[in-house]
Amino acid sequence: MIFYRILTLIVIFFLPIISIYRIFKKKDTVNSIKQKIGFYDKQPKRNLIWFHGSSVGEVLSIIPLVKELEKQENISQILITSNTLSSAKVLKSIKFKKTIHQFFPIDANFIVNKFLKYWKPRVCIFVESEIWPNAIKNIKKKKLPLILINARITNKSYRKWKALNFFSKDLFSMFDLCLPQNKETFKYLRKLGSNNVKLVGNLKLCEIKKESPEKLNYSQLNFFRSKKVLFTGLSTHSSEEIFCTEIFSKLRKNKSEVLILIPRHIERSYLIEKDLNERNLITYKHSSKGKIHKNTDVYLVDTYGEAKKFLGLSKIIFTGGSLIPHGGQNPLDAVRSNSIVIHGPSVYNFTEIYKFLSKEKISFKFNTLKQAINLVKNKNSVNYNTKIKLSIISNKILNKTKVELSKYV
Repeated sequence: MIFYRILTLIVIFFLPIISIYRIFKKKDTVNSIKQKIGFYDKQPKRNLIWFHGSSVGEVLSIIPLVKELEKQENISQILITSNTLSSAKVLKSIKFKKTIHQFFPIDANFIVNKFLKYWKPRVCIFVESEIWPNAIKNIKKKKLPLILINARITNKSYRKWKALNFFSKDLFSMFDLCLPQNKETFKYLRKLGSNNVKLVGNLKLCEIKKESPEKLNYSQLNFFRSKKVLFTGLSTHSSEEIFCTEIFSKLRKNKSEVLILIPRHIERSYLIEKDLNERNLITYKHSSKGKIHKNTDVYLVDTYGEAKKFLGLSKIIFTGGSLIPHGGQNPLDAVRSNSIVIHGPSVYNFTEIYKFLSKEKISFKFNTLKQAINLVKNKNSVNYNTKIKLSIISNKILNKTKVELSKYV
């Protein structure tokens, strides 16, 4: 602990240089730096609940829970802190009744104390793997309830904490309640010294939509009403579009069947279109805004922010980044559109989510082109209610979390 405190003091000493660099790199602003050192632009209210999530993923995972807590009369204000500009931008786009955002204080004793003295939180709730030693020590000195929700500890991070056993045992024992998102984390938390550990599930399954998707226009509606979308390729990377067209060409029975491709990086669209043309596939680019040719084979969504309006048009969605060593893409938007998910072997960025969806028979992995063809062929003949199924599961997780928090909030 002494070594960590010395390290934070070194950071404070070099803070002016670090701040200038981060502002130059657009990782911080003057305002975010000010908040991180204890100069705030919002006023606290009594009965304040404090949540802290590192970045966009962690912050989005708690929004449904925060929305529920806003309904409670005994809570006047909810403060969400985070570390990144992107998370602040996301929170700004969401309508809240009682919730405000500020940036998380630098984990130095005097700055954390200033933060706690100013905001006077009634309960402190950290999300996933946000373990800040000075913040935790000072919270417990003030005898405030400290909770870790949607906790996540991987085997790699567990080994690091285990190597600092004398330090980690003391730290993890300070949490009054830990709610891990999976069995692996449950086991690791107990080994690291957490006493009150309850397994409730992954809050990311409850994640709300950031925005309501726009509807298809008249021309698009007419086109898709006259067609059957064989499947959709979502967030595809280089080479994956060609893989999708190989499945499409093998299974397509007539010109009334089409393929939707939504590349992860739209700047690649002209290369994708070129590849499709070389395979004699008629491609319509969404950005063209013109009349959609009736013989279109592939509808290419080459604009940002419009993917969601196309997701519900097919029963099957292939999630990209899974055929290359990229680690996959988040499949939850696809599932919420009432589609099943198929994917390649590389999904290490979302291992727990894919494992859960596989167990619930909502997502299916393939390793070869032949397996992918069979999945699209067989799953297209079945009607799925993945949206309802996920909604039931997520409500259970949300309610269990609320029950556990009600003892402190």
